[in-house]
Order: sequence, then structure tokens, then C-alpha cells
Amino acid sequence: MASDLTSGGASPAVDGARTPTALPPADSHRARFLAVYVLLALALVSAVVGVSVFAVSSIDPTPKWSSWRPSGGGIGAAKEIADRVAGTYHLPGGAQLVGVIPKVPSLSSNTKTVPISFILLRGRTGQIGGADGVSPSNSIWYSLCGLGPVCSIPTGKPSLNRGTLLRREALELALYTFKYVDGVTHVVAFLPPRDAKTAGVVVYLQKGDLEAQLKRPLVSTLPSKVPLPDALSAHDIQTIDDATRAHVFTIYDVAQTQQGDWVLALAPIPRSTP
Repeated sequence: MASDLTSGGASPAVDGARTPTALPPADSHRARFLAVYVLLALALVSAVVGVSVFAVSSIDPTPKWSSWRPSGGGIGAAKEIADRVAGTYHLPGGAQLVGVIPKVPSLSSNTKTVPISFILLRGRTGQIGGADGVSPSNSIWYSLCGLGPVCSIPTGKPSLNRGTLLRREALELALYTFKYVDGVTHVVAFLPPRDAKTAGVVVYLQKGDLEAQLKRPLVSTLPSKVPLPDALSAHDIQTIDDATRAHVFTIYDVAQTQQGDWVLALAPIPRSTP
């Protein structure tokens, strides 16, 4: 009995005790952590790339409408547009075709300037259309002015092609204005007369008139290189005619309503006029 209690043999394991599990080598832990870090880095890069692509596509989902745009707003932007466009139109000798002066809707006579509140269109058969309300917030007027009497062009000979090129310039002014000057829905371009005795002619365009042209890049309507008057192609002339021909008017009258508002009345160009 005593020998059993004092035996030098190994004692049996106590019930419920567990033999400790051997720890993996340290290199194994480092490899696992490295793999996790690599996966996290790849996920982060993918997320950044995805956000960047989404942001770019959200900000600029379509090609730019034009390679240049004004930096300001309101009449300041109109001044930038006027300077930019005017500098690209020239006569055969190299002189600039006209200067372009932007202003809010108003007319001057001698020392008096009156704000214009409405534009009234007369039809060819005498009917009078609805009056369009104009104001400094929704309208820009441009004077295309040569250096001759009453802004006529003093050099060269008036021609159909030169008149078409002036309408092209009015069209380009209107397109830039509608695209980049917030709130503007009416543009009136006063063209230089043939001479001091000729009635004034304007191109009057509303934003809805150029809806199709405003949806596609500018160069698809007007190529960036402006031709000289005699270099206008048949395609150029057709494009300009389609956009402006129905919107050319003579100044019929300037009148005042019973309430004191000033009205600019425009009449269509007679069909027999070149």
C-alpha cells in the first residue's frame, strides 16, 4: 500500500486538464498581417479610383461646349464675349470687321437715354405679335459698330457676303451669351448700316430659337476659324441663314406706352431686300 503511494512513476493527468497547443512561428503571423494590409490597400485604391471616375463623369459628363468661356457674369461677361468675338472677324485687308459694344436694353437720342421694357414684333401683313418683356437681367444688346458714320463700315464695298458675315458674328455673340450668361434669354444685335441714310437693322434672337445649337459643341455650328467675307462656303451661308434669316428686322418705331414704358417696335425685312 505504501509502495503504491510513493512510487517514482509518472502521475496520471488530472481529469479536465488540457495539454497546451503549440504556437505558430512568428513568421506565419507576419505573413498573415502583410496579406491583410495588402488587401486593405487594394480596396482603398479601388475606392479612390471609383470616386474620382464618378466625380469626373458627374461634373463633365459631355464634351466641352467651347474651348473658351467668359470668367465673369452679367454685363461683365458680355464685355468679355464682345471683345473675344469681335477680334476674330476681319475684312480682306486684315482690319477688324467691327467693334462690339454690349449694353443693357436702352436707346439713346442726343443726350437722352431711355430704358426699353418691351420688344414688339410686327408681321409682314401688318399684324402685331405679343410684346416680349426685356430687362437688364434677361437681355443683352450688342452694337456692331464700324468706324464710319452711325457705325457703318467705312472701308470696302457692302456686299451680300459681308452682310452674312455680320449675321454670323451676331449669331456667335448670341450663342456665347445664352450659354454662359445666366438668366439671359434675349439678345439684340444692331448691325452696321450700309450708310448714314439706311434704316437700322437688328438680329433679334431668343434663347429658344437656338435650342439645337446650344445642345451641341459650338464648333459643330460655327467652325473656330472665321472666314473672310468672300471665303464663306455654301455650307457656312446655309448654316447662318437657317439660324438668323427669320430673325432679321428693321427698327420700325420707338414708342412710349400710356404707363410710361418704352417699346422698341421691329418689322421684318421686306422679302425683296437682298
